Amino acid sequence: MSRLDFTLSAGPTVASAQTLAALGSPITYHYDPEFLDLFRATERKVAQLFETRNDIVLMQGEAIVALEGAARSLVREGMPVLNLVQGVFGKGMGYWLRDFGAELHEIEVPYNEAVAPERVAEYLDAHPEIELVAVVASETPSGTVSDVSRIGPICRERGVLTLVDTVSGVGSMEFRTDAWGLDICVAGAQKSLGGPPGVALVSVSAAAWDAIGRNERAPRASYLSLLDWKEKWLGGGAFPYTPSVSDMHGLAACLDQILDEGVDAAIARHVASAAVTRAGVRAMGLDLWPVSDDIAAACVTSVALPDGLDDVQVRKHVRDRYGVMLSSGQGAGNIIRIAHMGPTASGLFPIVGISALGRALMDMGWEVNVGAGVDAALAVLSEQRG
Repeated sequence: MSRLDFTLSAGPTVASAQTLAALGSPITYHYDPEFLDLFRATERKVAQLFETRNDIVLMQGEAIVALEGAARSLVREGMPVLNLVQGVFGKGMGYWLRDFGAELHEIEVPYNEAVAPERVAEYLDAHPEIELVAVVASETPSGTVSDVSRIGPICRERGVLTLVDTVSGVGSMEFRTDAWGLDICVAGAQKSLGGPPGVALVSVSAAAWDAIGRNERAPRASYLSLLDWKEKWLGGGAFPYTPSVSDMHGLAACLDQILDEGVDAAIARHVASAAVTRAGVRAMGLDLWPVSDDIAAACVTSVALPDGLDDVQVRKHVRDRYGVMLSSGQGAGNIIRIAHMGPTASGLFPIVGISALGRALMDMGWEVNVGAGVDAALAVLSEQRG
């Protein structure tokens, strides 16, 4: 296998030396007083990150565990649910919701666009029976974002619960859980936070707990159960199962770093890296996948590939020849993604990504102006730091 020098994939992303060191901490008994203190302190840090006073649940497993657990916990048989679809994760949530018994309603747009808040308001007004809206704040495969700052209040004003997938969003985009009236929010540690992929970060409002408590189908005595965490841990101080001590040390470390930096500063860093990357991609003569920068994610840049190429051959060439790992669009379209997440949302990492992609396309016979791309990207970086 060829040497890998840079991981610029859309998560898991690289971790800092501090996070890696924390992951190597001694594995202790999970009821050791020091670990209990660490766990409680980490919950408080997540609450700061989410900007919430709601309960925080730290579920073991990649964020998909919490997304499924939250959907199962909320959805009753025949419950009218509106699902917003602008990418593969939004579409996948719809499959789950239907399987869990929801009466499914959907607003779907092409995967290079975003669902407008106005459409959500109009749909809810026309369908007052809707009880829950599911939305992906940061649709990572498409590299697009939703305007949750407007969608959340629209739902709250109408008494509709919200289930928000912000797995890659928290840490790279503004996210104000309480101010926007959001009910269940799920983030992952392994993307914009630069942490381990084994912990899901969940915020649960009082209204969401009430709905879950009324749902006879909500998971209980299950790895997917939010109720187990509420009743056993939040209510009684006993873990529902053994948490990963190592992952918790890693999560605490990456949270310390982003809180020390300042969440707003971390978001600005991601936004700056995205601007550098987009400038370079455009100057090379390539097209961005999102229809506008207004809906483009700050954590990843999705690039439309020329007709005749697919992401598998391009990513393999980039990795084999230049030692750089990029990501596919996971079915969102014929695209390739350059991530700028966590530690890689800084400095020259975007230059590495656009250079490797551009040169690989040249190697494969396509006209790409790598020099112009690098010049444009460096010009933006210089202006940011001037």
